[in-house]
Amino acid sequence: MGREFEGQVAVVTGGTGGIGRAICESLLDNGAFVVAIYSRNDQQAMNMISENSRLGDRLKMAKVDVSNYSACEEFFNSLHEEKEKLDILVNSAGIRRDSIVGMMKEEYWRTVLDINLTGTFNMSKLAVRMMMSKRYGRIINVTSPIGRIGFAGQANYAASKAGQVAMAKSLAKEVATRKITVNCVSPGFINTGFISDLPEEQLKEFKKQVPMGRFGTTVEVASAVKFLASTEAAYITGAVLEVSGGI
Repeated sequence: MGREFEGQVAVVTGGTGGIGRAICESLLDNGAFVVAIYSRNDQQAMNMISENSRLGDRLKMAKVDVSNYSACEEFFNSLHEEKEKLDILVNSAGIRRDSIVGMMKEEYWRTVLDINLTGTFNMSKLAVRMMMSKRYGRIINVTSPIGRIGFAGQANYAASKAGQVAMAKSLAKEVATRKITVNCVSPGFINTGFISDLPEEQLKEFKKQVPMGRFGTTVEVASAVKFLASTEAAYITGAVLEVSGGI
């Protein structure tokens, strides 16, 4: 274990999923106190706690609907009472509801944008309020190359991810003088449950699109997040770091 983030407080949305969990565990292993936010799966959260018992009380779970501003506000009020500061926010919560535009249910569009993009706004706005007084902070959005290149059947997902990048670039300019950086990590195809529902043949075709010839790992994404969350990345803001094998 390292101590790079000792004394720091981190919040990771989507914190019990594949990439989110790897990010949480990377920050924990380097000394941070981490709040892993999740929305539905209580058993998954309990498993994560039990499997990281070696960390003592530095891992905390919070069940929050990030698309609900009031719920986010309640969470941040509680965090402020307990810790009085926030050093790192990672917006990793995300969902897919795939469909071509001509057949897409309005619900699919709205739900994906609400969680992926509005959730990022809700958490970032409230995080900035905590970070401003301390004149320090790291905000990192987990986006996707799909927001840059597009993908058939994922217009809603692509729009949400492109929006996260645009928002990060704008927010970065607003808070730079307070020593708060805002960046994105953009994973390509990563071996997680997020793509496990796709047909095997489709996964083979996707792998052919990756110049490195393989899907990435959650640890590789977490390493990129860890760097952008570090003090060494103090002069990097408004940037997008792709972890995509060259897509």
